[in-house]
Amino acid sequence: MTNYSDLSTREAYGTILVELGQANNNIVVLDADVSRSTMTKFFAQAFPERFVECGLAEQNMISIAAGLASCGKIPFASTFAVFASSRCFDQVRMCIAQPKMNAKIVATHGGVTVGEDGSSHQAIEDIALFCSLPNFTVVVPSDSTEAVEVIKTAVSIEGPFYIRLGRPKTPVLYGSGCAFKLGKADILRDGNDVTIVSTGIMVAKALEAAGHLSQSGISCRVLNMSTLKPVDVQAIIEAARITRAIVTAEEHLLHGGLGSMVAQILASSIPVPMISIGINDTYCKSGKPEELLEIHGLTSENIEKAVKDVIARKSAA
Repeated sequence: MTNYSDLSTREAYGTILVELGQANNNIVVLDADVSRSTMTKFFAQAFPERFVECGLAEQNMISIAAGLASCGKIPFASTFAVFASSRCFDQVRMCIAQPKMNAKIVATHGGVTVGEDGSSHQAIEDIALFCSLPNFTVVVPSDSTEAVEVIKTAVSIEGPFYIRLGRPKTPVLYGSGCAFKLGKADILRDGNDVTIVSTGIMVAKALEAAGHLSQSGISCRVLNMSTLKPVDVQAIIEAARITRAIVTAEEHLLHGGLGSMVAQILASSIPVPMISIGINDTYCKSGKPEELLEIHGLTSENIEKAVKDVIARKSAA
């Protein structure tokens, strides 16, 4: 049995694809000349007759995926997140979202943690773009074991999916066979002073911050919001009702991502003090992943500061 905890989310994706392909002949995989990076190379080696190398033609890859879906296949189309979201947005909108095709876009190298590849390869707008599309389900797993369950879920549920994965290995938060529930936030830590709502790699940093803050007597609830569309509205409202203060954390632009979604829900249902951690309306530089996270304030220390600031606002209200 594969130990997915030893893998990055992209490696877990490539590995589970082969297992799913053995059980389901309708699964086909497409890639845009980066299969060694997206790890679809494993599927290509195992099932060459069900793998389509599309070359540097992401728009064509999406159109082919739509055609395969229309014939009853379950296509998984993979490339880097920046290309899946921006380079072929028109094809995604017209060929997959509007006709509600059963196609799964699984993109790797999300966020700034692609590191030295630089701003041309850093997807920081992709969540906003895919969440804007009707009919799409959007998921950002927090670790490799959750990624495996997300891919299994995507196979079993009809309709378009966008799943964002990362390049480097990340801390493992879940055991094998974790119970992922599409559209449901997972309470990883309970608390009553503040809620940290996080997604993707920022979930581990939220837990780290919550652990440090507990030493100062601050009790943090931590939500893993891996499903961003449909977002778990009730979990956000319940957290706001109990803790009366919210901090969001994401590896994405502040506008159009998790923070924007949570703010909209709070504004219309239960307004409470809120601070968002994310990338502040700028493109990023080339650098090592941890350096870039530091530059853009995507650290546990920044989350801790935001928690203290939002609690102060709550107390002053």
